[in-house]
Amino acid sequence: MSIGHDGDGERSDFSDFSLRATKRQASAQPVRHGLDFIMPSKNLSRSNGGHRYRCALGVCPHICRGLDVVERTAQEMESRRAQRAERRQKQRDANVARALAMHEVRMSTKKRATIAATSDEVIGGVHVGCSGWYYWHWKGAFYPADVPSSQMFAIYQGHFETVELNAPFYSWPTIAAVRTWIRQAEPGFVYTIKVCELVTHIRRFEETKSLIEDFYYIADLLGPQMGCFLFQLPPSAHYSPEMLHSILSQLDARRRNVVEFRHKSWWNEEVFLAFKAAGVIFCSCSAPRLPDELVKTSEDIYIRFHGTEKWYRQNYSDAELRVWAERIRCCGAQTVWAYFNNDRDGYAIENARRLTELLKSPSQQSAIS
Repeated sequence: MSIGHDGDGERSDFSDFSLRATKRQASAQPVRHGLDFIMPSKNLSRSNGGHRYRCALGVCPHICRGLDVVERTAQEMESRRAQRAERRQKQRDANVARALAMHEVRMSTKKRATIAATSDEVIGGVHVGCSGWYYWHWKGAFYPADVPSSQMFAIYQGHFETVELNAPFYSWPTIAAVRTWIRQAEPGFVYTIKVCELVTHIRRFEETKSLIEDFYYIADLLGPQMGCFLFQLPPSAHYSPEMLHSILSQLDARRRNVVEFRHKSWWNEEVFLAFKAAGVIFCSCSAPRLPDELVKTSEDIYIRFHGTEKWYRQNYSDAELRVWAERIRCCGAQTVWAYFNNDRDGYAIENARRLTELLKSPSQQSAIS
């Protein structure tokens, strides 16, 4: 039998029927299979060491084999979900400990007081890159198929001068990790860091000022290689004046702060005005079910490209990229930050390259420099 995939796991070519049969057993409803009606468990019999459903018109062979595949697949999927949930919980527990460790380092050093909160070296530039660079599925497309993982960043850096790091969202970076970022980057390379979910998703900005200050310490270590801090809220976080105040009141205006919302209720004038007053960058999103517009609340603009129809897997057309290039040209921003998060099939690489080309054309460059 052939094996296919429907997004829920591997299934045999008759598993759609088998899955429906399994789901209907509890109600003892007949399931149509071709011209026959297959009755559930009360008509189930054993024959030749295997299971068979007895139909109203006879015996349908091989049906239970499909049911066994479905059952095993469902069990495997549930097992994988449980393993992922366990790993995520361990990671979240570790984030608390890592945050505490960084807090202790920050409080024990005077280095923070002697370093500028933001770097002037990135002001006035166009920074276009990808949301992450360590993707195994880019091998054979962007990276050579046999490239060691230790060489992937060097190849990425040969094409782009900035990257948006998503990994810190899931795992609070250690001091050692930040020092690795510094060592591997050439002068002029800039990191944008996505803030750990401990702030945005677990605590949702509830009494997180100290945590945010601890995370800001990364900028003190990176120095001129620091770009933006990206705070991404979950889709379940809807607009409210109270939450807006909670977010903005805890951000250090000396840092380059970007806030990305995933619910359309945040696209309103009250939010835009509050962001402008606080000097915070509102993240414009190209994504399904979110307003397709460029929002400017600071001298910097920040855009994340997720895909307009499908999250993370859409290849932007040249026409779509030209529209965004024109929006950037007309907005009058001093500094541009744009990252492509549509990493499936390497679309992010192609699209980031093309947008860079469009923004480097003479007419575009003169308008944003």
